[in-house]
Amino acid sequence: MALTPPTIDDPTLYINRELSWIRFNRHVLDEARDESHPLLERVKFLAIFANNLDEFFMVRVSGLQRQSAQGVLKAPPDGMTASEQLDAIQQRLRPELELQYDCWHTDILPKLAGAGIFIHSYTDLNVEQKNALHTLFVDEIFPVLIPLAFDSAHPFPFISNLSLNLAIIVRDQNKKELFARLKVPTNLFSRLVRIPEPTRAAYTDDKDAHFVYLEEIIAAHLNLLFPGLEIVASFPFRITRDADFDIEVDEASDLLTTVEEVMEQRARGNPVRIEVDSSMHDNICHMFEKKLGVSSAMLYRVGHPVGMADLMQLLTLERPDLKDPPFLPSIPAELSDEKDIFSAIRKRDILIYHPYDSFSPVINFIRQAAHDPDVLAIKITLYRVGSKSPIVKALLEARENGKDVAALIELKARFDEENNIGWARALEHEGVHVVYGVVGLKVHAKLCMVIRREKDGIRRYMHLGTGNYNATTSHIYTDFGMFTCDRDIGHDVANLFNFLTGYARITSYKKLLVAPVTLRDGILLRIEREIVRQQACGDGHLAFKMNALVDPVCISALYRASQAGVKVDLQVRGICCLRPGIPGISENITVSTIVGRFLEHARLYYFHNGGDEEVLLGSSDLMPRNLDRRVEILFPVEDPRIKKALISIILAIQLSDTEKERLMKSDGTYERRKTPADAEPVNAQSWLVSHRGIWYNARQ
Repeated sequence: MALTPPTIDDPTLYINRELSWIRFNRHVLDEARDESHPLLERVKFLAIFANNLDEFFMVRVSGLQRQSAQGVLKAPPDGMTASEQLDAIQQRLRPELELQYDCWHTDILPKLAGAGIFIHSYTDLNVEQKNALHTLFVDEIFPVLIPLAFDSAHPFPFISNLSLNLAIIVRDQNKKELFARLKVPTNLFSRLVRIPEPTRAAYTDDKDAHFVYLEEIIAAHLNLLFPGLEIVASFPFRITRDADFDIEVDEASDLLTTVEEVMEQRARGNPVRIEVDSSMHDNICHMFEKKLGVSSAMLYRVGHPVGMADLMQLLTLERPDLKDPPFLPSIPAELSDEKDIFSAIRKRDILIYHPYDSFSPVINFIRQAAHDPDVLAIKITLYRVGSKSPIVKALLEARENGKDVAALIELKARFDEENNIGWARALEHEGVHVVYGVVGLKVHAKLCMVIRREKDGIRRYMHLGTGNYNATTSHIYTDFGMFTCDRDIGHDVANLFNFLTGYARITSYKKLLVAPVTLRDGILLRIEREIVRQQACGDGHLAFKMNALVDPVCISALYRASQAGVKVDLQVRGICCLRPGIPGISENITVSTIVGRFLEHARLYYFHNGGDEEVLLGSSDLMPRNLDRRVEILFPVEDPRIKKALISIILAIQLSDTEKERLMKSDGTYERRKTPADAEPVNAQSWLVSHRGIWYNARQ
């Protein structure tokens, strides 16, 4: 019987991407509520939930507000207008914010106190503690504070993005109430201030730690800032601003300078959210709405503290009993520091899986290249590298040793622009060939190539990855990295770098799938191949692991595969706009997600292909931005041992998780996968930590 493919513009087949993201962030909040996590890890998830929301408002909500204000009529595939999405976001978020604060106050905060970590209200402190904080305030905090009045002689003060502030009401001698704003200097002092203990000179034991919020210390001393006036009240608040600015590369004569200007604009973007303490007076809220030109729907009354992302500070406490147990990542023997890494790569491809495998071989790869007299050049793409990057240090060493070094640093990596600008200037200063990006595209591909002169000629060595060249995030993000000297891949990588650094226009590649040239078509052709195989033999199977599934063309292709009877397993960490389980459309599709100790960041695309199995790894999710507006790569895994280990161990364990995996229903909601009565529960991430030897041996 002929298949009836779904039309790509049928809105009932799609989940709204913003509402899907909110469900993902709810999973993060659920981890904060999960008592199986150590206590400080629960605090971490609570802070991540809040930080995720900050970025969501700065980028996604701001864009919807602009669309709504400008009357943009084009709706996403699900058919919701910008105004409808804004209303739905507000309805979804408000109960989750209540749940966030309830989790903090009624559950986590009492347990922290029981573990010897106390976060006090200033009013509850004893005289000795208040005296110590008074001295701290007068000596260190008071000198940097700048109270700003608001009256006929003082304009409404500018309030920077995500800064914590106090809205202050004072009363003069004539009983007239006045308003002032005071910025809380969290850029200079910790949000959670450890209460000085006069009995000892330094903090030596985190098992008895006492804190108070910085804004409470300041609020208790407002009389010193407003002498002669009566302090009526003060309320913490915070403003989130539009941070989603496009960089017009075509019109920019100096991209680096242009990015710097955009960063300044971000700090001054239009307000998109106002968070106020739940006790704030209505008249102050109305004043904010009027002066900032925002609607009441953009004002969120929240509990204490305003801005919970700052709770991440508690993770710096030396309390291993309240954190996940540490583990030592594996290092393949052939990649240890004292071994010749190039000799190892010549023997066979080598795959590593962070954080279960150490990131040190990646650093060592570039470091050995920097000091190897036979290495001629190093080329690398850098997207997010961190503030103290051993990768950049190794590149600088290579330049000092006379190697040609080319680095494409993506200045448009959102929220990492300042860091990347600093590294770009440092590398340029040492003579590195620095390229800032590609006109009209963001470079998100992760690849490094070392060119080496050997007895039989020039050989290219590559590291290709799914994640950033960032030693810090490699401890908490799951990512694949593969070392290879395959000639065809080397040819492809060389061509890609020629495109990135020069004017080469490459339209085909031997083994790599490259966006925006061949990646989308490469995925679609492979899905179609599986459909044909299913119709002929009935053994079609696709399994994709990614961060986001949004692209309507790819979703439609997966629906066609399901209609043909192909088994489709999708593990999508975040946004998923595909609806599984729709009769006649997607009943053969399973969508799951894992949110746990590590951030699932790896991308893996598996095609059964009639038993001639194919596995692609890389940097790309199935989103229009990745496929059409970014430079991305997917690379094949051809070593049979590595391929088998990926399929039979990594995919198998993650698709069978019964502790941290959630299954999506056709309405976009999720439910926990249940452990069968006759089986032990499976936590894929914990299993991979404790069974690193199995994964290591399977690759050999």
